[in-house]
Parts: sequence; C-alpha cells; structure tokens
Amino acid sequence: MPLVCVCSPKGGVGKTTVAANLAWSLARAGSKVLAIDFDVQNALRLHFGVPLSDGRGFVARSEEHSDWSQSILTTGGNIFVLPYGDVTEEQRERFEDRLARDPHFLQRGLDTVLRYPGLVIIADFPPGPGPAIKAISALADMHLVVMLADTASVSLLPQIENNRMIGQPLNNKHGHYFVLNQSDNRRNINRDVTAFMQQRLGEQLVGVINRDESVGEANASQQSVYDFSPASAAAFDIELISKRIASLLNVTVGNGEVQAPIRTSHY
Repeated sequence: MPLVCVCSPKGGVGKTTVAANLAWSLARAGSKVLAIDFDVQNALRLHFGVPLSDGRGFVARSEEHSDWSQSILTTGGNIFVLPYGDVTEEQRERFEDRLARDPHFLQRGLDTVLRYPGLVIIADFPPGPGPAIKAISALADMHLVVMLADTASVSLLPQIENNRMIGQPLNNKHGHYFVLNQSDNRRNINRDVTAFMQQRLGEQLVGVINRDESVGEANASQQSVYDFSPASAAAFDIELISKRIASLLNVTVGNGEVQAPIRTSHY
C-alpha cells in the first residue's frame, strides 16, 4: 500500500492537476488507486467527474465517524476518490486542530484503506505548510513536490532542502522528489530554470511536464488528459513520471481486480 503525498510550497503550480493525472496514469496501468483530497478547496474530485454540486466528503463526517473510508466515492474503473467535502469554517478549524493535537487521528481515519492490499494512494495537500502535511509525514512512503519552471520556484527550493516546510524532513521512508510542471522551451526563463533544476536536483527530479493546453481543456471537461488527448506531450510526460514513481516504490501492477470490497458511495 504505497502512499504518495503531492504537495508544494506555493499555490498556482498545478499540483492538484498533477495529482489527478498521476492517479489516472497508475490506474490505466492496472493499479487500484485512491485519490484523497486534504485541500479545503475540494477540487480534486472534479478531475474524476464528481459533480460540482456533490458536497460529500470525509472532513465534516470525521466528527462522527472515525473510519473515513465510509466517505469514498467510486468513479468506475480502478479509481476511487475521498473528497475533502463542503465544510464550514468551524468544521475546517476543528479538523485541523485534531490533526495537530491528536497524533493518531489521521492514522485511525485512514486505517481501513492503509490495510487494503495492492491499493496505491495519491493524497493531494494544500500549498505550503499545514497540519495535514505534517501529520501524514510518518505514514507516507514518498512526497512529490510540484514546482513551476520559474524564478519563484527556484527561490523556494531552499525551503524544501532545509526542512523548513514542516520543520522536519518531509519523508523518512523513500524521501521526497520533485516534478517541474508547465515547462515551456519557447521561453528563455523556462529553459534556464529547467536546466538549473535538472542540474541541482539530479535524480530527485522525477520528471518535467511540458506546458500543454490540452491539460487545461481536459480539466474543464472533467476528464484525464489521457482520455482527452492521449497523444499530448503532457500525457507522455506524466506517464513517464508515474512509471518512475512505481519503480521507486516497487509498485507491483496487477490486473486491477478488487481483492476485497472497499466501502464506497456512488454519485
């Protein structure tokens, strides 16, 4: 049961889109994938066709149910989604307070899915530091840090390298890796930053995703980039990244068959 955390020190880098398409890529390869949203924006679900009007999620229900798997939605195929859900400001504050104060809160909530055989979990987190990204550090197998090919990302790199994002190493199992998103070779600054990141990060840079209009268009139609434009550059880049992650985590891709029931709700 590998758990991959997708995070970033800043917003606006396409982190959620990367998380969603990474889940799609792993599912297409035959893995059962659970996409979990820890971001209050509750946007991850939209990438999997969950209607905007569907406000169900695990955060509000966590006050009554310790097992968060009861809030999983099935999308068909190999992908399941655990949305953040619509919450009030008070509910968000109480949830984050429990994450910060109760060291076993997150473990209890995810216990059922953490024990599910062969399941790959992709968890999306809000940008920057926060109680959720810190609470999950002991459970995660890998952190994937999404950056842009711009000078702002270069300036934030020391925050990750010096363990200032959560006050400790992001991950003590397989470590943390980087993805450079929306790289455009037609722009000088993009080329320069990409070359700098490749040299600076070396093997820690698991891939570069080329800027591709089909990604935004796929998002607007609530599809994966593979369904919307399977021959696109971004689809190729994300598939390479998913294969690299699967190799680093020794993910054994099966035939996608469900070995035991996962508690889900249909939408």
